[in-house]
Amino acid sequence: MENSRKNFIIMIGRSGCGKGTQSKLLSDYIESNFSIKVIHITTGGNFRNFLNSETFSAKRSKDIVNNGNLMPEFLAIWNWANIFINNLKGDESVILDGAPRKMIEVKALEIAIDFYDYDAPTVIYLDVSESWARERLSERGREDDALTEDVNRKMEWFERDVMPCIDWYKNVDTRVNFIHVNGERDVDEVHKDIISKLV
Repeated sequence: MENSRKNFIIMIGRSGCGKGTQSKLLSDYIESNFSIKVIHITTGGNFRNFLNSETFSAKRSKDIVNNGNLMPEFLAIWNWANIFINNLKGDESVILDGAPRKMIEVKALEIAIDFYDYDAPTVIYLDVSESWARERLSERGREDDALTEDVNRKMEWFERDVMPCIDWYKNVDTRVNFIHVNGERDVDEVHKDIISKLV
């Protein structure tokens, strides 16, 4: 990892794989060891805040979520694009946790990365099995993980929508630095593995 230039890092994997935890540890590591500020952008929390608002768009979105359907792609792109617009100052590294989730987002994100003058991103794939992810989701006890059908949808959505994004980064987009990490280990062990592959 270069300490002289800002970096764009995408943390990707199944729900429950530890993206948020590893993003935070990596953010702390970079800020402690390199002279670059890091913004950890998590799309899930921002979208949950949006759903709790009283706008017409939020009400329509809640209906979609409550019926177990995926949000339209334009809202997913709006979510992280809005975070970029309101938070990036131009000199910081970014760790994006929770996007892209569909191929249309991959293309839009590529445009955004170029717009903000980042080099090609590093993509860190935290690889865990479905059974392992289900256990972690059960342990974290979040409301949107409470029902079996909700967790089933997350697993189905990952295979159908997110895996093509991962395959694209791994096998097609030769510009990216693709890092494959076994996420089914102790948190510190996973973190050390990520660091060893970054530097």
